[in-house]
Amino acid sequence: MIVVAITGASGPIIGIRLMEELLKGGEAVTGIASKGSLKIMEHEISCPISDSFPLSGILEQRGNVADLTNFREYDNKNFNASCASGTSAFESIVVAPCSMKSLSAIANGYADNLITRACDVALKERKRCIIVPRETPFNLIHLENMRKATLAGAVIAPPIPGFYTMPQTAADIVDFVVGKILNLLGKRHDLFKGWGE
Repeated sequence: MIVVAITGASGPIIGIRLMEELLKGGEAVTGIASKGSLKIMEHEISCPISDSFPLSGILEQRGNVADLTNFREYDNKNFNASCASGTSAFESIVVAPCSMKSLSAIANGYADNLITRACDVALKERKRCIIVPRETPFNLIHLENMRKATLAGAVIAPPIPGFYTMPQTAADIVDFVVGKILNLLGKRHDLFKGWGE
């Protein structure tokens, strides 16, 4: 099972597309949305957002995944979720996008919600923790927090497009970033061809 978390930064489509691709590939996915992400998703994805199950609603409305039986969603305040425990069998967590507030909490072990707790669990259990920081430019505090998270075992994967794929649309750029994340997770995809393919 892979946990995909969306925090309050621009670019929630990255997390949504990642969930879609994982689900289409037969992976079990747990989704978590922070409170701060809800208004951003409503604005950027142009979908009405349900307060109780926002990610399930978006996935259903977009219609890119025929079967959501492998998808589970938790409220960010729910510390009873399986991914809040080191005994959980989740494989990896991806925070996409990751706000600088969430990055700071992850880097400093401030596990005050389910997203930051699941990251804390991943780091302490030596599981894959991929952080997709969504800010530009970075200040020194942001860079220091990325450094601390990296030293703790996280992978920092900024959403930087590969222009050699000749993207034609914003969706192409998003798919490139999602493909890079899937590569880091060791999952096959056809979102872009690797260099030399």
